[in-house]
Amino acid sequence: MPDEKPASDPNLPPTPEQTEAGLPLAPQPGGPPIVPAFGEEFDRAKWTLPPVKIVGIAIAIVAVALAVVAFLNRARPVGVGSIDKVAAAELGDKASVLVAINITLRNVTEKPLYIHEMNATVSTAQGKSLSDSAASPVDFARYFQAYPALGQSAIAPLQVETKIAPGAEVRGTLVVSFPVSAAEFDQRKSLRVTIRPYDRPPVVLTQ
Repeated sequence: MPDEKPASDPNLPPTPEQTEAGLPLAPQPGGPPIVPAFGEEFDRAKWTLPPVKIVGIAIAIVAVALAVVAFLNRARPVGVGSIDKVAAAELGDKASVLVAINITLRNVTEKPLYIHEMNATVSTAQGKSLSDSAASPVDFARYFQAYPALGQSAIAPLQVETKIAPGAEVRGTLVVSFPVSAAEFDQRKSLRVTIRPYDRPPVVLTQ
């Protein structure tokens, strides 16, 4: 009787003991490679992934948290106000106007506001947008003398460095110039005044 080949011979099928021990299986001559079967914990996604309902609840909680953070950190206005009166005078070239603008500005924060810059922008009926920085108050008397219509409704000049206490408001006049005729200015689409405090978002007033 010929000697039996040991069970470790790669040409022989595995013994029951080898199969139970999880030893790798040797491929059979001329046959496809033998792939070991995985246990239930690997071939069923339900054992490795959380239920869809739990995932949906977690996503909803994260979305609500992000919405709350965005709401608490949203940009808040530092001031509110209005453009109260506008007076314009056409210059001698018939192509430019001086404009005196009366505004009211209220500080709605809990800290003082200090005005840093002021400018005005006009949008014409032809679609042009023209801007100018506020003139220095030292020139107001000269402007009002040359163009009395500007001074008739003017109040105290609104100046840079003006301090506005929390909850307080100021009223004042600023003067700007635009390269348009009086007729073009009168037919404007809008007039916008922008007040820029130090280290705070600008306050925009529109008429």
